[in-house]
Amino acid sequence: MLISIIVPCYNSEGTIGKVVEETMATFRKLENYECEMILVNDCSRDHTYREICRLAGKYPNVTGVNLAKNFGQHNAMMAALHYVRGEAVIGMDDDMQNHPSQIPQFLEKMEEGYDVVFGVFKQRKFSAFKNFTGAVSRFLLHHLTEQPKDIQMSSYWLARRYVVDRAMEYDGSNTFLQFLFFRTTSNIADIEVEHFRREVGSSNYNFRRSLKLFLTFVNYTAVPLRLATIFGTLFSAGGFIGAVAVLIQKLLNPRVAIGWSSLMCAMLVFFGITFLMLGILGEYIGKLLMNSNKTPQFVIRETVTKNGRRLGDQPAGRETNEEVKGAGQPRKSWEK
Repeated sequence: MLISIIVPCYNSEGTIGKVVEETMATFRKLENYECEMILVNDCSRDHTYREICRLAGKYPNVTGVNLAKNFGQHNAMMAALHYVRGEAVIGMDDDMQNHPSQIPQFLEKMEEGYDVVFGVFKQRKFSAFKNFTGAVSRFLLHHLTEQPKDIQMSSYWLARRYVVDRAMEYDGSNTFLQFLFFRTTSNIADIEVEHFRREVGSSNYNFRRSLKLFLTFVNYTAVPLRLATIFGTLFSAGGFIGAVAVLIQKLLNPRVAIGWSSLMCAMLVFFGITFLMLGILGEYIGKLLMNSNKTPQFVIRETVTKNGRRLGDQPAGRETNEEVKGAGQPRKSWEK
């Protein structure tokens, strides 16, 4: 069975070579599997793409894809999916924290009949702040989306080809790939994997990027809009009941003073909730606008393989490739 490994790369010049070497070593130990790797350079600021070109020239089963600008991790993975040929796809990070030695566990779980397998870390080796924000986001996503309650998602996953094919039908510019899996199948499992420490550099996800990724969940659920209705109803009912209670109290005891401070607090709470709901509506309208004006998921600048072929505009597996001289030759940009 051919397994496709997709790796979005950003400023990983010092680690992507080791990721590929360890992956190849892992598959050499597996008798019934072989692999291909699609490495997508998400417009890194270092020499990551030069390293990808070196790896593509060394290994015939490595394809390098260079994006024209930074589109984000999940959009880079969507670009990689258009080049996979395997019966199953594994997504992993480029920093060696998703260690290739854990891949056999995913394959064993897939052989049990599951369509999607997520690798859940036994112990998260992130900073305390990132662990806290991650826990908060996981809690919210469990309650705001259709994510199965007993399943944890992660950036280390395996999906069968038919699940990937359905995910590729999504053409929105704000992608959260794991949510697309949940829309396709419920035959999902978790496995425990080791979380290795980052060997080089630090995480590329700062608070702003993490928040932007988190907010992509509005593309896949209408729960926040329903919450706006519920909150509006509850606060309106509470305000009406409070007004009746104050009126009755004033009629029974005219000396009761109506407090200015309590009124201000109530206004702050109500207006805060109002602006929060307006912000949620703004997120939905903004996503609709970006999708309606055909904002691309990704733009591929060039691709590279060992034989120096310039890949065509058709998905991988269709024989439309054109021979060119030398690895890493530029190709015509195209958009998805």
